[in-house]
Amino acid sequence: MTTRDADPAAAAGRPALGEPILEVKGLKVHFPITKGFLRRTVGYVKAVDDVSLKVHEGETLAVVGESGCGKTTLGRAILRVYDAASGQILYHRRDRTTVDLAGLNNQALKPYRREIRMIFQDPHASLNPRLPVLEIVGEPLKVNGILEGKALEARVCELLEKVGLRPEYLRRYPHAFSGGERQRLGIARALSLNPRLVIADEAVSALDVSVQAQPINLLQDLQEDFELTYVFVAHDLSVVEHMADRVAVMYVGKIVEIADTERLFATPLHPYTEALLSAVPKPDPRLRGSRARIRLGGEIADPAQPPSGCYFHPRCRYAQDRCASETPRLREAAPGREVACHFAEELELEGVRRAGADTTLTTN
Repeated sequence: MTTRDADPAAAAGRPALGEPILEVKGLKVHFPITKGFLRRTVGYVKAVDDVSLKVHEGETLAVVGESGCGKTTLGRAILRVYDAASGQILYHRRDRTTVDLAGLNNQALKPYRREIRMIFQDPHASLNPRLPVLEIVGEPLKVNGILEGKALEARVCELLEKVGLRPEYLRRYPHAFSGGERQRLGIARALSLNPRLVIADEAVSALDVSVQAQPINLLQDLQEDFELTYVFVAHDLSVVEHMADRVAVMYVGKIVEIADTERLFATPLHPYTEALLSAVPKPDPRLRGSRARIRLGGEIADPAQPPSGCYFHPRCRYAQDRCASETPRLREAAPGREVACHFAEELELEGVRRAGADTTLTTN
């Protein structure tokens, strides 16, 4: 038995995961490709292709991958912004009953949209420039008939203070705020209905690196105060390492690896994860030059015409004949670790090294 078989929560120094709040099973989101005057459907873009994962109550699950891998589409499908072609989105309510969000119409979805909210990527585009802060943050409360008048104004002031903004900003418009302040407004709006699950779609990627730490720390503080669960969509692995409890790695619409953050960074099991980690900046000068960055050849697979077998095999330096003909299923390779690779147990992949840290696998 190797150290990678140990309990993931204990290895990371965190308590065991809570009960699932969300389970995605076999989710597919396909967008039609149309052609000709009659706009006939000639194919489909498989943006999300048979994704299964669990989100546990109180955790932060990061979804990472290259641009176009389907991570944002997955987040929006959970919210039912996009309809699923097939699969289940099982939401576990506070009373421990379960509902499949994928099968509900808009009217039936309304109460669950109060409990599952989203922080959008671009704080400039996601805020209506014609509305003041009071209406932007208070709109979900008005639409759902919860508060109005002075009570609504008091609630918005409370939310502004929670995200580090002054109540005097109620009458200001979005153009009067910096990028970081606009993102705080987006966070306040997402929290207005006291949600249980928040999907943060690239919540800091549109911000300057010098101010990214502020909303990241704010999200962590709010998670504790509001007892939130996060699905954190991102491509910056340095932010993910700081923010997430677990990481799901996506490639061309599929999940290729899920693991505890600390162990995934130290000992990845999938070659695509290894390549992503090789691009993580190393601030410690003692580690610079310790390994070469893995530069993947070829192009990302076309989700409208993906290759046979493993979607990653045309770019994988470890690929064998089996990879081109047989699609690997996402399976448990060790307790708390899932991977979609035929040869995960045979490969010795390198993760991110830390000064003074020994990531060597040992055997009992």
